[in-house]
Amino acid sequence: MKILILNGPNLNLLGKREPEVYGNQTFEDYFEVLKSKFKDVELEYCQSNVEGEIISKIQEVGFSYDGIVLNAASYTHTSVGIGDAVKAIETPVVEVHISNTHKREDFRHVSYVSSGAKGVILGFGLQSYDLAIESFR
Repeated sequence: MKILILNGPNLNLLGKREPEVYGNQTFEDYFEVLKSKFKDVELEYCQSNVEGEIISKIQEVGFSYDGIVLNAASYTHTSVGIGDAVKAIETPVVEVHISNTHKREDFRHVSYVSSGAKGVILGFGLQSYDLAIESFR
């Protein structure tokens, strides 16, 4: 099984950015935890602050991987293009958020990704990624 974890803008700052919301661990460190926990899954990780790069990556793997775990971050609430890319591919996508976006600002209650996703997991911190990977098994 081959799964891509694709993170959007500002998630490269995990461990530094708003630790009260996102915690103290970098995603790179947590990715090592995921790889050791899911040894039977080929995990790939990509992060971009650029909307077009995220769309290109979705299209690149969207017909050959077994799953995509997508945390589009703030693009979740603004990018029709990312939402359309998720709908256009065959690979199932699980939308993930570290925080519970419904407990945050009103604009974060809208997702352009959800309607094309297999499911949505939010509010469980970095463990949201674990749950998303489990959903593909």
